[in-house]
Amino acid sequence: MQLRLRTKLTLVMTSLVLLVVAVLSGVFAAQLLEQLLQATNKRANDLANQVFLQAKHALTEAAQQGLRPASDAPEEIHDFVRHAFEINEGLRTQLKAAKDNPLIYEVSITDHEGMVLISTDENLPGTVLPRRTPLPQLVQRNFLHQVKILTGPSKVFELDFPFSNANQPFGEVRVAISSGILLNDIEPSLRTSGTIVLVALVISTLLAAVVSGATLAPLRDIAAQLDRISAGQYDAPSAKARELAGSGDELGQVSRKISQVGQQLRGVHEIFSTMRENMNSVMAGLEDGLLLFTRDARAVMISPAAEKFLGAPAGHFLGRRVTEIFPAGHPLCGALRIESDELSEVAAETELETSEGLRRVGVSVQAIQEDGERMGALVTLRDLDSLESINTQLQVSERLAALGRITAGVAHEVKNPLNSMRLWLENLKESLFAEQYSASQQAVQVLDKEIDRLDAVVKRFLDFTRPMDIRLEATQLAELLREVLEIARPQLQKSNIQLAQLLPIDVPEVYVDRALLKQAVLNLVLNAAEAMPSGGQLRLVLSRRGEMAEITVGDTGKGIPLENRQKIFQLFFTTRPGGSGIGLASTFRIVQLHNGSIDFTSEVGRGTTFRIELPLAA
Repeated sequence: MQLRLRTKLTLVMTSLVLLVVAVLSGVFAAQLLEQLLQATNKRANDLANQVFLQAKHALTEAAQQGLRPASDAPEEIHDFVRHAFEINEGLRTQLKAAKDNPLIYEVSITDHEGMVLISTDENLPGTVLPRRTPLPQLVQRNFLHQVKILTGPSKVFELDFPFSNANQPFGEVRVAISSGILLNDIEPSLRTSGTIVLVALVISTLLAAVVSGATLAPLRDIAAQLDRISAGQYDAPSAKARELAGSGDELGQVSRKISQVGQQLRGVHEIFSTMRENMNSVMAGLEDGLLLFTRDARAVMISPAAEKFLGAPAGHFLGRRVTEIFPAGHPLCGALRIESDELSEVAAETELETSEGLRRVGVSVQAIQEDGERMGALVTLRDLDSLESINTQLQVSERLAALGRITAGVAHEVKNPLNSMRLWLENLKESLFAEQYSASQQAVQVLDKEIDRLDAVVKRFLDFTRPMDIRLEATQLAELLREVLEIARPQLQKSNIQLAQLLPIDVPEVYVDRALLKQAVLNLVLNAAEAMPSGGQLRLVLSRRGEMAEITVGDTGKGIPLENRQKIFQLFFTTRPGGSGIGLASTFRIVQLHNGSIDFTSEVGRGTTFRIELPLAA
């Protein structure tokens, strides 16, 4: 049975009180029992001593009265002593008083052989009294053993006080104590202690119920607040929730945090709704058909493009098992290798009759896992014929676009020196007619320089467009980046730039051309140094992002203006006087040749950060 939290708190608090009371009661009972046994032992000792003194006095009185043993035989002496004890009124009174004592079970005087001479029990004289457990042994035992003895069957303990006659050991005074009598003596105190325990339990249970109710009252308000949030009511908390949030205790802090979470959930809900709409838009624009299956092989998402391969609307298949969507005999069933509603990872090609005719279809299954546990599978259906056509068109478009950009760059770079040459040629003509030799010489010199500049531009253009010879090798990026820093260190020191680096060696290797990648990263590092002529901080960080290695180069320079951010990777674009405009374009090209990607973030006045991602060798 599931217990409520209030019941649990009540039980816990009552149990704690019971434990405390039980411990205190145990301590009290132990002390009480110890005091009783010590007092009983002392009373027994005192009583034995008094009886001994009275017995000694009885022998003295008998001698004064002229009583003597008939002879020195032990039997005669034994009879004399017993007779002296019996006729002594003081001893008999002493034994009678001991018999009336509620703690005393029995008092006897025996000879050295254990035969009773006189006793409070009239049936014992003349009999041999067996030895009993000494009372000091009970006093010296631990509390648990004492409780076990007292609560068990009644048992007799005795205290022995030896005495002698004519300087010879003669007998003992035995004081017997019964465990039952001791228990009866201590029982009222134990009953009182038990009553206190019961009263404490009742009171503690009532107090625990009241305290737990008062303590958990704010939790009910918090639960109601969570119910409103789970129902989508993120905005206005109730009056109780506002009152609770205004308190300064821990529950008030929890209520405030829940309100903050509600606000965040509202934002997340809005973002999620927007993302869902965007995903639907993206899915609608995909050429590939996507089918997402859960762990039990039920379809939970089907893209509109999949309808071409399935021959029916996507909503018709939602919630169905994979064997229902691709039954035996379906052209895609064999390619998917479906076994007992299980989808294995495959990549295959097959032919499928669609509304557009017989098409080649690429089929792939990718398992979705989380923490090593399979959560589902994603089936991708791709029209290979259409993809080849699109790729061909895309390659043509990219080549035309690249040719257009190159042509525009060359035309821009060649146009300016040609215009300058034309103007100076006009001046040269005029100066030649005017026979001004100095002007003609200057014009020829300018023409010569401009022609050289034009030649250099053409050479750089040719160097950039010439195919690169890529030599890939497994490389530890941390080692390569340290080499880059060694090359750039003089420039960094000259510009008073602080270096912050994080280059862990546990990032897996990548396949790269060391020389080309070193040049690409060096371009970024030197550009960062040039962006901080008055000093700053350069950050070089290596990390792993999934199956990619990420290189981050950041500076605290002036940043890149918004209007230039779309141009920085263009060939010959530069904002630096004397710059060639090739460095970032070359870096971009090198990263692309390594199947990587490069992007950047920048904030004017605060700096720029470039990120290069390269696939891991694994």
